[in-house]
Amino acid sequence: MVMKIVQVLPALEGGGVEKGTLEIARGLVESGHESVVISAGGGMTEQLEAEGSRHVAWDLGKKSPFTFRHVRALRRWLRQEKPDILHLRSRMPAWVCWFAWKGLPENQRPHLVTTVHGLYSVSGYSAIMCRGERVIAVSNTVRDYIRTNYPQTNMENVRLVYRGIAPDEFPDGYRPSHDWLNQWYQQYPQLKDKKVLTLPGRLTRLKGHHDFIDLIKRLRDSGQPVHGLIVGGEDPKRQAYAREIRARIADEGLEDCLLLTGARRDIRDVFAVSDLVLSLSTKPESFGRTVVEALSMGVPVIGYDHGGVGEVLGHLYPQGRVPLADADALYRAVNESLTTAQPPLRNDRFLLSEMVRQTLACYRELVQ
Repeated sequence: MVMKIVQVLPALEGGGVEKGTLEIARGLVESGHESVVISAGGGMTEQLEAEGSRHVAWDLGKKSPFTFRHVRALRRWLRQEKPDILHLRSRMPAWVCWFAWKGLPENQRPHLVTTVHGLYSVSGYSAIMCRGERVIAVSNTVRDYIRTNYPQTNMENVRLVYRGIAPDEFPDGYRPSHDWLNQWYQQYPQLKDKKVLTLPGRLTRLKGHHDFIDLIKRLRDSGQPVHGLIVGGEDPKRQAYAREIRARIADEGLEDCLLLTGARRDIRDVFAVSDLVLSLSTKPESFGRTVVEALSMGVPVIGYDHGGVGEVLGHLYPQGRVPLADADALYRAVNESLTTAQPPLRNDRFLLSEMVRQTLACYRELVQ
C-alpha cells in the first residue's frame, strides 16, 4: 500500500531533527511512498527535493500568536492533499497543525504521529508532543520522560525508535585523506604524535567544558602527553561564556594543549584523528548521536552515565560510563582507555536502516 506522509518542522537549516526528517523522507521515497515536508525552508531544502520529496514552504515555527493565522489555510490544504499521516516534529508547528487537524471531520483527518526528540521543559506547551495517535520516543530516556511527566499519555501508543546512522557514513577504521591530514597538521602542528581528546558540542554551559579543562590539566600534570580539542561553534547568544572558557584555558596555562576549533563540518575526520571522544553534558540528553558516530568508527568514548548518552554507552561501550560530575572516576576511565588496548567496537544497534524500518512500520500500523 502506497502511503502519503507529511512531516512538519520549523525549518531545514541543519540539526538533528532536520537530519532525521530528511532520512525518513529519503526512506519513504526509496520504498515507493509519497513524501512531503512542510517547513520555512533552509539550506537542506535542495537535498530534500533532489532525493524525491516535495517541500511546501510554510513558516509554522515562529513562537508568536500570529502563527496561528495559518490554521485555516493549513486545514484547507490537508483537505485537498488528503495525506495518510501527519507527522509532527516540533512544538510550535505541532500546535498549529493540531488545531487544523482537530477542526477537520474525523473521517477526513490524517493519522497523527509525533516524535519527542528532546527532554523539553515540562509544560502544557510541550504536552502537545504526546498527543499523537502514535508517539515516537527516540530513546528509553525519552520514553521514561514521557511516562513520568505526562502521565495522561497512553503508553501503549508510544513507540521506541532509536536514532540511527548509516555504517558507511561513519565507517569502522575510517582514515582521512592525505590532503586533509596535511591541512590539519598545518593548522594544528602541536597535535602531531600526541594523544588527542575531543569534546564535540556547541559552546554552551551544559556541555561540560569546565570538566574537560579540569581533566586535561590533571592528565598533563600527571605527565600524559595529551592535547584537548573543543569542537563546536559559539552560540551568538552566549558570547560571554565563550570568553569565560578562553580565559579559563589561559589561566590554567593550557593554551598550547587545549584548542578551540570552532564549528567544523568534517567531524568524521576529526574523530578519526582522536584517541578518545568525551561526552560530558551536565544535563541529560535525549540521545547520544556523537557517541554512536565515534564508536561506529572504533574510537572509544567516555561519557557521563545519564540520559541518552549513558543509554548508548550501556549498549555499545559500557566501560565508557562514568558517574555524573565524578572527576576522579572520569580521570581513571580516561587514563585506562589511553593506556590499555581497546576491544573491537561495533555499532549493531543504532542503525539508520532500523530507524527507517521502524518508523515506516509505525505509519503502517495506523494506515492499515
